[in-house]
Amino acid sequence: MATKTLVKTLAVAMGLAISGISLAGAPAAWNKAGGEKDKAMTLKPDLENGLDVYEVCSACHMPEGWGMKEGTFPQLAGQHRTVLIKQLADIRALNRDNPTMYPFALPESIGDEQAIADVTAYIEKLPMNPDNGKGDWAEGTPEFEQGKQLYDKNCTQCHGKNGEGDENKFYPKIAGQHYKYMLRQFEWIRDGKRRNANPDMVKQINGFSDKDMAMVINYTSRIPVPKEDLAPSKDWLNPDFD
Repeated sequence: MATKTLVKTLAVAMGLAISGISLAGAPAAWNKAGGEKDKAMTLKPDLENGLDVYEVCSACHMPEGWGMKEGTFPQLAGQHRTVLIKQLADIRALNRDNPTMYPFALPESIGDEQAIADVTAYIEKLPMNPDNGKGDWAEGTPEFEQGKQLYDKNCTQCHGKNGEGDENKFYPKIAGQHYKYMLRQFEWIRDGKRRNANPDMVKQINGFSDKDMAMVINYTSRIPVPKEDLAPSKDWLNPDFD
């Protein structure tokens, strides 16, 4: 446990140290073929090695893969493996700016394409947090209903009616994700700060006001997650870390 705490402390410190350094390069196409992403998806995952690799990730994303309800780190548990592979490969290729995670995503920290294949397969199998961070507006409030209307009109084409995403098209599962994390990412995508964002989404949400953004993400954070995808309770602990 002391080792995990140390890794987390180093991660935060490293992020602060290099946060002023631009990692930006020329943005690649949103889902350009080739590179680590495509290779990792062809490899047979080794879940035992995936657990070993995930120990590095667990310092920030927690052993359960649940991240932080206050949104510093996203929930990874249960996410589509294709999405996880793409995002990890994009960070390593400097197509997505994440200075806190970048040093720990490098091959010298976690390994090559096989490690990507292994750790993403492990993460995908983790049960999700049954108590994710949610927005302030409960079902029945005007803001909840407006958020639902915005979601139905703008988001279902890619993320699905129930926030299930699409693993074949690299659309992430967003049901069960933390409100504050999604809100930050939505704002960055809308404002052009997340360089590996799907350009179709950038166009779709270009006209959203800050209130629109908060309402639609509030609704998204409250989409029920299928029971079979959830851990048995919010107190569940990953037995692999006993």
